[in-house]
Amino acid sequence: MANLFGVGLYSVPEAARISRVPAEHIHRWLWGRKSEPLWTPELPALDHTHALSFRDLVEVQFVHRFRQQGLSLQSIRKMIGVAAKLLEESYPLSSVKFKTDGRTILAQVVEAGEQWYVFELATGQYLLEFVLDYLYDALEYSELDDLVRWWPLGKDRRVVIDPRRSFGRPIVEEGVPTDILAGAYKAEGSVIAVARWFEVREESGQDSLGFERSRMAA
Repeated sequence: MANLFGVGLYSVPEAARISRVPAEHIHRWLWGRKSEPLWTPELPALDHTHALSFRDLVEVQFVHRFRQQGLSLQSIRKMIGVAAKLLEESYPLSSVKFKTDGRTILAQVVEAGEQWYVFELATGQYLLEFVLDYLYDALEYSELDDLVRWWPLGKDRRVVIDPRRSFGRPIVEEGVPTDILAGAYKAEGSVIAVARWFEVREESGQDSLGFERSRMAA
């Protein structure tokens, strides 16, 4: 397999736990069953085992949110195709360009059969503005508009997913994996003690525990 530094590597079960998107949905969207996949995953199958890259993982978040709002997979597939061509992006939904131009792309895609999804009836706002802003707010881009990090609890919390660190494993800002901190808390029962052992801020221990609990509940 190619060098995975900066790419990230997630099994489907791990991607499901991180994203809180059911594994069967991820399988269907990326590898298809009765229909074609929504896009070609970045990583090839190894010994018939599927895996996601960091960009695949983030893109899944957008598809999931569109599905929650009622858009069909057919419309989402068309949206990805149109956006990839117009924006010249392999992963268009999570790109900065889509944040800017997604309103036009979304309108083009849903005008035929799902037009009512474009607007929120009470305010007239576009779906992209009030449904997806929180997803973009959790993403960090470089000066060249490349996606570099995802803060799954928000940028005001200390859990980060960075494909250049620990192969994209969820960690706190100090670099310790969240599952290790949460496991230590389970054994000790004290966030303060765990924070001292691993030399991290107490907030990092608390956020790790909250993040891991949310993964188990998904």
